[in-house]
Amino acid sequence: MRQIAVREAAVLLHTARRIMVIGCSGSGKSTLSRRICARFDLPYVSMDRDVFWLPGWVMRERSDIVASVAAYADGDDWVFDGNNTETMPLRLRRADLVLWLAPPRLVSLFGAMKRIAGSYGEVRVDMAPGCPERIDFAFLRYIWNFNRLTAPKMERVIELNGAGVPVCVLKSHRAVNELLALSGAGH
Repeated sequence: MRQIAVREAAVLLHTARRIMVIGCSGSGKSTLSRRICARFDLPYVSMDRDVFWLPGWVMRERSDIVASVAAYADGDDWVFDGNNTETMPLRLRRADLVLWLAPPRLVSLFGAMKRIAGSYGEVRVDMAPGCPERIDFAFLRYIWNFNRLTAPKMERVIELNGAGVPVCVLKSHRAVNELLALSGAGH
């Protein structure tokens, strides 16, 4: 994995046309993605809203998910918000930059709980229609175990399919804010 520093990522944001934003749920992927899209006039693709879910929290068929990711990834420019290791190679082949949000698990858990409390029963802008915010204990368990179970898989996928793609690992909100400030996408 070709890791780069925050300063280098901030410079790359000015020329990157295809950016992957990955990391644990509740880490701030969607917020960061939308900020980058607004600053650099890039289309926003949410794995949750645009790829995975149908109304009523019904997961799309696997073949539809793969086809959808492939179609979006073939676009000239995008900010892809979401993980999914199965389709990550399709995005990595076209990505100019990967931003990996990797705060401590309690930060992600707090972020998810804050989001649930603030929008419970409502459909968020980055979620599919008909999928209101809810408390899902399997989802909270996923967050708790993310660094142990999911992150190593993502790292392997990046190493195998995106060896030349620069990856900036952002381990704190301070690092995210630094990236935004240095790139001109801050407040």
